[in-house]
Amino acid sequence: MMASEQIDMKEIQRQLSKVVDPEIGVPIAEMNLIDKLDVKDGEIDVQYHATTPYCPPIFALKISQDIKSNLLQVNGVKDVRVVVTGHYLSDAVNKQVNKPATSPPQQQPSQ
Repeated sequence: MMASEQIDMKEIQRQLSKVVDPEIGVPIAEMNLIDKLDVKDGEIDVQYHATTPYCPPIFALKISQDIKSNLLQVNGVKDVRVVVTGHYLSDAVNKQVNKPATSPPQQQPSQ
């Protein structure tokens, strides 16, 4: 990425507006669930809160994963860190969505 390349904040907003709460069917941006959005040097930190503390964990994880995958599509974005707050399993969801990608084990050539 060239130093002069800027990340388009409108594109970030557009990608976030595509993330829908699967239980309610409404975009998280429309429900004002995003509490913090920091963009620096190609890295984005997003913090949002769950609609309820007991939102089904699979939905909290899906929202977090959707945020991450959508924002990674924006030109110039190198990494995205997503944090959900206000959920009884926030730590587990945050750990799962932000774990480093692992590369598949190397295959040894057959002899």
